[in-house]
Amino acid sequence: MYPRNTAAPVIVAGALILSAAMGIRQTFGLFVDPIALERGISLSTIAMAIALHNLVWGLAQPFAGAAADRYGAAPVVGFGALAFAAGLALAANASTGFLLVIGMGLLVGVGVSCTTFAVVLTSVGRVATPERRSMAMGMASAGGSFGQFALVPAAQLVSEASGLSVALLALAILMVAVSPLGLMLDRRRGAAATGRPQFAYSLSDVLALACRHRGYILLTLGFFTCGFQLAFIATYLPGYLVLCNMPAGLGAMALALIGLFNMIGTWTCGWLGGRVRQQYVLGWLYFVRSLAIILFFFLPKTDASVLGFAAVMGLTWLGTVPLTSGLVAKIFGTEHLGTLFGICFLSHQIGSFLGAGIGGVVYDLTGSYTPLWIATALAGLVAALLHFPINDASVTPAPAAA
Repeated sequence: MYPRNTAAPVIVAGALILSAAMGIRQTFGLFVDPIALERGISLSTIAMAIALHNLVWGLAQPFAGAAADRYGAAPVVGFGALAFAAGLALAANASTGFLLVIGMGLLVGVGVSCTTFAVVLTSVGRVATPERRSMAMGMASAGGSFGQFALVPAAQLVSEASGLSVALLALAILMVAVSPLGLMLDRRRGAAATGRPQFAYSLSDVLALACRHRGYILLTLGFFTCGFQLAFIATYLPGYLVLCNMPAGLGAMALALIGLFNMIGTWTCGWLGGRVRQQYVLGWLYFVRSLAIILFFFLPKTDASVLGFAAVMGLTWLGTVPLTSGLVAKIFGTEHLGTLFGICFLSHQIGSFLGAGIGGVVYDLTGSYTPLWIATALAGLVAALLHFPINDASVTPAPAAA
């Protein structure tokens, strides 16, 4: 058993870093229409920038996780925060689609990969005992959700009062301000935290084992859906509501409500993951999310239906993350957790790339988001079916020769 005060600072620091990084990227949906109107940049180009940051996030995540496994989280978080802030600053002053894609796409994608799940939750997972690991990850993720609740309306207010550029620069300053918290994430780790010896497993052996593990493959495939659904909704819900003749501010309120209920949802999922088999919780989570999407799409659009949809989506929003990372840790241990979860998360971000990118293209071609709403619902039902048969038995590879 580890001392309680060993885990608490890591959980708090991780929650604050996640709060800033995830909260900032959730504001991007608010800037889609203003960028198009003020800068004359097409919706397809803006969608491509947002989609690209999701893809770059996924592609860089295994490398960020591996760097944190090897060197610790602090230098990775510091580098990522600077890249994130540079991307926001460039987007704030971008006058062409190319500059927007480099800033909000490439640089933000690298920054998010270094300041979110594979780096932060891996540090949290290492200081928690196996029986409390899911709960600890859920607490960090829940705290991180505060950023979406707080930063979306704050960014909306700053943008309306001072303009798009000032809002993006303020978010860049915030990202730099939280970077020193990465030092707290390396209060760590080892046999005392995990309750078992930490063997020097060969990364190549563990990766080979993961690639042959049916449960890991199913988990990775299912995680694709989560990224597709969340990126589409976060990017296009505000604009979709305007098309439905709803007030423009309702979209920001809905995204903020998703963040508020996400705090409850991620904590609850982390708690359930310590008591119920995590793959079962994941399966039901995807099913409930898809059912909410179907009902929202077909029901009349009112303030009550929008806010009710946002609340349900918030309860299921990022609960997948502590459950998925906890399940990877349960099967393979924590020594290479950053790398293994990073690879799994790449699938999530490929889904995010398609969810954010295809939405703008489909709307430009058809003038409607209907095909994407149907696709998000069907994909969630498939993901639910993929998770129930996952085998979560621990796999212990042979330790590498000294």
